[in-house]
Parts: sequence; structure tokens; C-alpha cells
Amino acid sequence: MAAPPRNPFNPPLAEGVRRYGFRKWYERELLSSHAHLLLTLLCAIALIGMLEVFHGGSLGEKLLDVLLFIASAAIGLWSLRRYLYLLMHAEEVANQANCPACGAYARFEVVDEDRRRGRTGVRCRACRHEWSIES
Repeated sequence: MAAPPRNPFNPPLAEGVRRYGFRKWYERELLSSHAHLLLTLLCAIALIGMLEVFHGGSLGEKLLDVLLFIASAAIGLWSLRRYLYLLMHAEEVANQANCPACGAYARFEVVDEDRRRGRTGVRCRACRHEWSIES
């Protein structure tokens, strides 16, 4: 069975830290989440526009307006959910990015990864202490 395609904009924690470093991974997560928030706001504006347009027009135009309203609502709900997930995931990981031994923030390298359990083993670059980040 083939592995699911990966999103190049939101790689998993281990892959993102290896490729970009933690700070850039975190920044990309936040930017991606806020792009979804912008899409949610655009969908809300589209919904308001659909309500305005619905009052006039023929039956076919009203059916098209209803279909566009449903599509805008579905996309808006999906993007709001994705925004909240990405934001909470980034914050949850960032709260675990302090080394328990020396307190260095975001100065670690990935040691191993257990995707089944959602854990990433990391090692502090300052004191070489190892701990696990759950995502």
C-alpha cells in the first residue's frame, strides 16, 4: 500500500525540523494556519454576498445561489477547522520545545520518530539531553 501524499507546506515535525529547523517549521505552521483563517473570512464574506443576491432572480439563479452558499459554508467550515488544528498543533509542540535539563528553547535535533504514537525523540544541542515531543 502506497504512503499518502505529503503536504510540502506542512511536513510532520521530524521531517520539518530536519529540513528547516524548529523555528522555521513553527513559522510555516503558523503562516499556514493564518492562511486558512483568511480563507474562512473570505468564505464568510461570500456567504453574506449570497444572502444579498438571493432576493432577486429566477428559480435557476436561486438554485445556483443555494449551491454556492452550501459550497462556501462547507469550505469555510473546513478551513476554520484546519486553522484551529494547525494553530493548536504548533502551540502544543512549541510548549514542549524547551530542554528539561538546561531550558534552551528550540535548540534541538531530531533523534528518532514514532509516527504511530505521535512522538518525536529530540536531543538538545546545548547539553545533549534527550527527551520526547508528543504531537
